[in-house]
Amino acid sequence: MSNRHRGPVRAKKHLGQHFLKDAEVSRRIAGLVRLEHGQVLEVGPGTGALTKPLMERFPDAVHVVEIDRESVEYLEGSDWIEASRIHQGDLLKIEPVELGMVGPFALVGNFPYNISSQILFRALDWRGDVLECVGMFQKEVAERVCAAHGSKVYGILSVLLQTYFTCEYAFTVGPGAFDPPPKVDSGVIRLERTPDRDPDVEYQALRRVVKAAFGLRRKTLRNALRAGGFDEERIPTHWLSHRAEQLSPSDFVTLTRSMTDGE
Repeated sequence: MSNRHRGPVRAKKHLGQHFLKDAEVSRRIAGLVRLEHGQVLEVGPGTGALTKPLMERFPDAVHVVEIDRESVEYLEGSDWIEASRIHQGDLLKIEPVELGMVGPFALVGNFPYNISSQILFRALDWRGDVLECVGMFQKEVAERVCAAHGSKVYGILSVLLQTYFTCEYAFTVGPGAFDPPPKVDSGVIRLERTPDRDPDVEYQALRRVVKAAFGLRRKTLRNALRAGGFDEERIPTHWLSHRAEQLSPSDFVTLTRSMTDGE
């Protein structure tokens, strides 16, 4: 098949595109995926720098979703990926089944910085099927995801992701690995689903409590949760004067049970 797309694909600022050009970085990211069964969904493949090493490892399992029509046309015109595996769409507005993701899958990508947190929340929404999430984020987001409680960057995403996934910071990537180069460093992380430690708590309830607790992160839990509409009488007394960043993910699970029991 000849490449029908003429000329290079232009990186578009409004889509937060920074095309990965370092082949060794692409191979390292692909190498972090440990999928033993299921499919691979790559988000924002661009011109396929990461897609190619993923397909070398998982030749029958890779699908890509791309919002940029120019990139889609470029990939459709290539001779190394089948058109049926290329999906144009916005990951934030579609469901995996619409992309042929039936059953477990790995979510992978050089994720656009401007929607990276939203993508991670989608991984949480799909936690029943997402076996792992491997990808590139702005370094500060990657560090936040993996931060331990007590850290100044520990926050809502840290708690929620670490409740359901084992989170590992893999390596840092400098701006020179991209075209055009971003103004910040990037961090590659790997999240692995750990269903053996699924909390006995409803996810939306946990999310409400965590969001309220960090909504006023400099305040005590008593004040933050009260401002979030929760009954302070339900807060265990030993945590009343604590701040949100002092509680571990498992502490938040216990707190949520206390705050929502009987609802």
